Amino acid sequence: MTGPAFVAAALFVAIIGAVTGAGDPDWHGTVRELALTHFKNPAWGYSHCQRDYALARELAAADHVTLDDDVLFAAAYLHDMAAFPPWEKKKLDHSDVAADVVDTVLNGTGFPMAKIDAVRAAIRTHMYYRDPAGPEALYLHDADALDWLGAIGVARIIALVDPNGGSPDGPKAVKMLEDNLKNVPLRVLSPAGRALVAPRAAELDGFLKDLRRESDNLRTL
Repeated sequence: MTGPAFVAAALFVAIIGAVTGAGDPDWHGTVRELALTHFKNPAWGYSHCQRDYALARELAAADHVTLDDDVLFAAAYLHDMAAFPPWEKKKLDHSDVAADVVDTVLNGTGFPMAKIDAVRAAIRTHMYYRDPAGPEALYLHDADALDWLGAIGVARIIALVDPNGGSPDGPKAVKMLEDNLKNVPLRVLSPAGRALVAPRAAELDGFLKDLRRESDNLRTL
């Protein structure tokens, strides 16, 4: 097989491999299973890890930046681990806690531990209000920030609303969305990430305006 048919077949195989994890190092499966089992939250659980990993790769590719995939994968799937037991420490920033203990779950999995400091650095600065250093840290940071905007940003925050009237309720969730719209866009730093800010911010802004119009300015929310 040669020419366009060969290219199409190769692309198909690459896509299937990316979706299924075929051809990944064995430790990827261990990390995925840990995240799937322990990270149960509609805003920062397993699906958020998947999106951050995929978007970070997409942004870096758009900027023609080569990432160390070992570092990115581990950091993307484990960056929020300290938001969950048994790693959670409520009085400390989850980024710092996760960076400090990530080696305890990667050690023995087959992950190349010589790269653990780069994983720690990417995890420690993944939140939009922190300053990343290094390509894996930068693109994880921007992917994580962009996941607070757009339709997915709305879905994440609304999913946190307590159906029994606890916190957050609807108006508090709106305040969280408004804070994200105000604070996150200026903290997306990469060229490819910046290109996605305007459309995602517009999606979020449009939702908030529609919601206020349809809920008597939140009085009936």
